[in-house]
Amino acid sequence: MGKRTQHPIFKTLINLISRRLITALALFLGIGLLIVFTNLQSSDGLTGIPEHVYPDLIISLPTSSSPKPHPLPPTLAQWQDSTNSGDYFSQVTTTQVGYLVWSQFPVKVYAEPPKSVSEKQAQAWVNGVLQGVQEWSTYLPLTVVEQPEIADITIVRKTPPLQISSGSNIPRARSAQTTYELYTSNKVLSHRFTILLSPSQTGEYLIAAARHEFGHALGIWGHSPLQTDALYFSQVRNPSTISFRDVNTLKRVYEQPTSLGWSLVDNSAT
Repeated sequence: MGKRTQHPIFKTLINLISRRLITALALFLGIGLLIVFTNLQSSDGLTGIPEHVYPDLIISLPTSSSPKPHPLPPTLAQWQDSTNSGDYFSQVTTTQVGYLVWSQFPVKVYAEPPKSVSEKQAQAWVNGVLQGVQEWSTYLPLTVVEQPEIADITIVRKTPPLQISSGSNIPRARSAQTTYELYTSNKVLSHRFTILLSPSQTGEYLIAAARHEFGHALGIWGHSPLQTDALYFSQVRNPSTISFRDVNTLKRVYEQPTSLGWSLVDNSAT
């Protein structure tokens, strides 16, 4: 039999359908990649690398809403630095929802007892972590809870995942990691933090790591360039306690606008 030929109209239709299928597939893949990368954004850092983690459901803020500051908690409102030590607020980064401030107090903290060590070692670890945490209670109201499901900030003895620095394919170990996620509760935009502290951290360095990472979780989303601050960007031989500059920076953060703690309901039309 002779070779069959397709009518020109059929060839045109087939080519048109093929192009549309390819375009639709490319669009689908492009949207999928956009969602993946949106949910995996992270911020930069060194010692305790703060990162943010978004839930699968991307939160949309009302277009008419705008970030607003909350009233300062009394502990920060009363804070005065008589030494004029300054701050490093310029190093603090904002997020897509504004500054990471807490508006409901006390902030609830849960330190998960390690299960891979003896009970005595586990208690020593929890005690060290809480020592670093409770130093901040002078400046913001905190409470330690025993129920992880109600915690605002959870601290876990776990090795953070390796970090691959920009411009380098060599993975680098890190001693701690702080991440946060956004969620809604009663139509109010909220957040919660998870802090990972490496099992290699012990003694004074464990306390310093907890102090440093907890500063991130309270809202100092950045690092200080001075070794005399608890939020200094790298570990040092003699870690600093909370400095006047740390508190000055924390106070300035809490004076800034945020969408956290405010209703997501658009009331502009009512």
